[in-house]
Amino acid sequence: MQAELIEIRNHLARHEPFDQLPETTLDRIVAQVEVAYFRAGSTILEVGQPSTELHYIRSGAVEVFRRSGELYNRLTEGDIFGQFGLMMGKMVRFPAKALEDTLIYCIPAVMFQELWETEDSFADFVEIEDRTRLRTAVERQGKSSNLMSAKVTRLISRETVSAPATVRLQEAARIMTEQGVSALLLMDETGTKPVMKGIITDRDLRTRALTEAMPSETPVADIMTEGLITISSEAFIFEAMLMMLHNNVHHLPVIHNGEPRGIIGLSDIVKYESQSTLFVVSNIFRQKDVRGLTAVSKDVRDSYVRMVNEDANSHMIGSAMAGIGRSFCQRLLALGEEQLGPPPIPYCFMALGSMARDEQLVVTDQDNAMVLDDSFDPAEHDEYFKALAKFVSDGLASCGYTYCTGDIMATNTKWRQPLSVWKSYFTDWIENPKAEALLNSNIFFDLEGIYGNTAYTEELKTLVAEKAQKSQVFLALLARNALNRTPPLGFFRTFVMEQDGKQNDTINLKRRGTAPISDLIRVHALACGSKAQNSFARLRAVAETQLLPHGSVENLRDALEFIAIVRIRHQAAAIEAGQQPDNNVRPEDLSTFERRNLKDAFQILSNAQKFLRYRYHASTGRAIQ
Repeated sequence: MQAELIEIRNHLARHEPFDQLPETTLDRIVAQVEVAYFRAGSTILEVGQPSTELHYIRSGAVEVFRRSGELYNRLTEGDIFGQFGLMMGKMVRFPAKALEDTLIYCIPAVMFQELWETEDSFADFVEIEDRTRLRTAVERQGKSSNLMSAKVTRLISRETVSAPATVRLQEAARIMTEQGVSALLLMDETGTKPVMKGIITDRDLRTRALTEAMPSETPVADIMTEGLITISSEAFIFEAMLMMLHNNVHHLPVIHNGEPRGIIGLSDIVKYESQSTLFVVSNIFRQKDVRGLTAVSKDVRDSYVRMVNEDANSHMIGSAMAGIGRSFCQRLLALGEEQLGPPPIPYCFMALGSMARDEQLVVTDQDNAMVLDDSFDPAEHDEYFKALAKFVSDGLASCGYTYCTGDIMATNTKWRQPLSVWKSYFTDWIENPKAEALLNSNIFFDLEGIYGNTAYTEELKTLVAEKAQKSQVFLALLARNALNRTPPLGFFRTFVMEQDGKQNDTINLKRRGTAPISDLIRVHALACGSKAQNSFARLRAVAETQLLPHGSVENLRDALEFIAIVRIRHQAAAIEAGQQPDNNVRPEDLSTFERRNLKDAFQILSNAQKFLRYRYHASTGRAIQ
């Protein structure tokens, strides 16, 4: 083969959809390729002309338009165009013009038809447009995870074992022993239909009954757990795992049509998924001091890598890592109370940012605060809570959660205040949205109570949802703030690299990808009055309204998932290589599949930011009524 033909073949082989074709097929394509040159500004395709070739850009840039004259896409080296005309009646559907001097490889229609009919990977690529292609890529990533596709009913090995809530301890223990179960569902049978009242487990019998030497005739209701956390029979195993992580429970009643179908336990998930992060969480709560927690923290990165290698999606990984982070906080708070004594007044420890959103990864710092009861007297109480906050913050730092450089921690007196003060904070941020208030909004408007009286944070969530929705000026300014971080796409859909010294020629997937998507999703969620914190949950809330154009929610979900999972895999690869994980990737280290779909995802983000600017008049600080 001539040298120039070898060069054409090698170039085609580096780009989709040719990169998956056999070498012999590439040789046949190359033998039929014709090379065409177009000067900047010249027309390549016109609507209605015969469609006779697939066009592959060797160098240069091309603009593709809709028939209305609206710009449809900008293409550069390695991109193709003209496929829709070849598939749809042999007529050009999208006109194209050379944006700069451009070299094109023209592949005859006959060759295109053969590839389309015989090569599945080629057909899949040319038949779908960018957004659909991204959705296909996202779906492909999650298919191999059993936790993602298996329903919780798969873990149910027997029907529910239950007893009346009036049963005595000895009888409850006898039933559990005879039935060979570790949990007993307790029912209130006083009405016409039994109602779930609570649950008792082996652990309850040991720690609440035997340890306290309770009489065998003690009503089981005295030690049962009320306020049952349950899960639907339609839920997936990964959702059960996340629910256990989030609520620190080891047993979940499975509900079908309002009735208990069975009870699944931590051990059931562990058996099903032997590398479960629940192992890490369980180990955290067994530790007796900070030294033990620090030792356990070394398992977190191993758990992270295992989840990535098992093809868990970003929501599952982010939720699991946030669950682990919450568990460290909760155990440290319990240890702190053991050391300092019981708290003098009620309080709530509040997680902020990615932990509150269930989107935490392994590269993270601390963002937390304390909400204190309104009976708080600084002179009388603050010494205790300051010491507790420091104990927790120092413990988290020992476990790998670095101190917040912005001092957004409960150790800061400003973020350790009574509920009434927190309400005044949020009210002022919304009603008087100055620069500092908008900065705080990006952190404090993602909040979750994780220890103590969590009803305090629920009050704050309700206040935010009610006030933010009504403040058009606040939403407009928050939207403008969300436009400060733009996707790394250049004029020709090429990547724009970071140029900040150490990370030169890289893309920061957090700063330029997941963070701006989370920011704009937050604006829309606040606009529709949602109290959801997780970005995917917020999108579901937004989808129930007419706030966004048709298809936008699905596109944003796919873009967030794909960018996040590329970021996650980059970090996991660094850990496996013995390097420090970060958020910066080099395009040359990405596969062709990742590069192309990242461009699609970043384009979705760019379009979403344009709509954000329009929807809330973000450039002027006024929102559309």
